[in-house]
Amino acid sequence: QVQLVESGGGLVQAGDSLSLSCVVSADTIRRYAIGWFRQAPGKEREFVSAFRWNGGRTYYADSLKGRFTASKDNSKNTAYLQMNNLRPEETAVYYCAAALATIDYTTNYRSPRQYDFWGQGTQVTVSS
Repeated sequence: QVQLVESGGGLVQAGDSLSLSCVVSADTIRRYAIGWFRQAPGKEREFVSAFRWNGGRTYYADSLKGRFTASKDNSKNTAYLQMNNLRPEETAVYYCAAALATIDYTTNYRSPRQYDFWGQGTQVTVSS
């Protein structure tokens, strides 16, 4: 079983930065990949970023253009999402999720269906 708890959301202005945290509780965290997603009202859940906890490439949505950075702290079992130059259209609930880092993950990391465990989400609101 995996538990994820996000924090760090809030209200910011366009152009501001915000850092989200996701504390992961898992027996063998190195078996998992972590995904960040967001969901705006009335829209589908959207892929933001993903990486294997055991190392390797970090994936990002094309639209982010280098403004977001995903990272982790092994000593704290915590994943982070640093978001810079935020835009009003990026207002959403942001989620972290965990999936077993199988071969399927390599192909399907952008799909929310790939992830079995989800945090409760944290609201990010960007005002114009």
